[in-house]
Amino acid sequence: MNRLLFIYNPTSGTAQAAKGALSPVLDVFTKSGWLTTVYPTQCKGDALRTARELAGQFDRVICAGGDGTLSEVTAGLMALESPPPLGYIPFGSTNDCATTLRLPRKPREAALVAAGTGVPVPIDVGRLNDRPFIYVAAFGAFTKVAYDTPQDLKNTFGHLAYIFAGIASLPTIAPYHIRVEYDGQVLEDDFFFGMVSNSQSIGGIKPPKVEQVVLDDGLFEVTLVKKPLNLTDLTDGLQALVNLSPADRSGALVQFQASRLTFTCEQSIPWTLDGEFGGSQTVSRVENCKKALNMIRGA
Repeated sequence: MNRLLFIYNPTSGTAQAAKGALSPVLDVFTKSGWLTTVYPTQCKGDALRTARELAGQFDRVICAGGDGTLSEVTAGLMALESPPPLGYIPFGSTNDCATTLRLPRKPREAALVAAGTGVPVPIDVGRLNDRPFIYVAAFGAFTKVAYDTPQDLKNTFGHLAYIFAGIASLPTIAPYHIRVEYDGQVLEDDFFFGMVSNSQSIGGIKPPKVEQVVLDDGLFEVTLVKKPLNLTDLTDGLQALVNLSPADRSGALVQFQASRLTFTCEQSIPWTLDGEFGGSQTVSRVENCKKALNMIRGA
């Protein structure tokens, strides 16, 4: 019998594990032929530690929680020489990775995919100054929203909570003067926002040029919002960014694909990685680790 490590966050999203979802999920694992070891995370960073220390002893790892839990488990697996395939059961409030991986939102159905019917596919994993991220690294406007927005607001409004909180923060936004070096190119300007991603959903919203997203091509989709002439243009650019308007009329959006980037700024730039605070630094190096992990995707 194959061995499965199941890591779940009992407090993610609407705390589905505490509301009866756990028993049917475990039943699916057993019926699918897995001998399962269950680990409920105890604190922030526990999923990363558990995956790093234990995952090498198992044939598959499945995690349940929000995108933050998935990000932690991914970071733990990236520390292994030969990480096992990773399945995901979305228990969070937005679940961007579930959208990208075509996973069901109902726990039992997602468990069926993760434990048996899903297909292992290679995916790229990002690193920001050697810290792994699964789908997005970002700075500037909107980036504090994910980890500052109260959980009850996320549960009630889903991705709209991020938009409400982001727009409310507009008067406090200041741009960063940044030199961006990427794949032999150089760009220097004042930017209100920057996003390096490999996802078809960010904050519950399709990113610009989502049709270009390929999970294993070794390329990130990069979006930068330049400092426009006035607040109206800034608002227009950000609305285009979150698909609230059909196009960016301000010329503030800069978009391209890249595999390696270096962001240099005189002031320290705080980043968010997969919706959690990712540190603050003046030089930020972002690298695409092509096909670094195998993840279980739905049909």
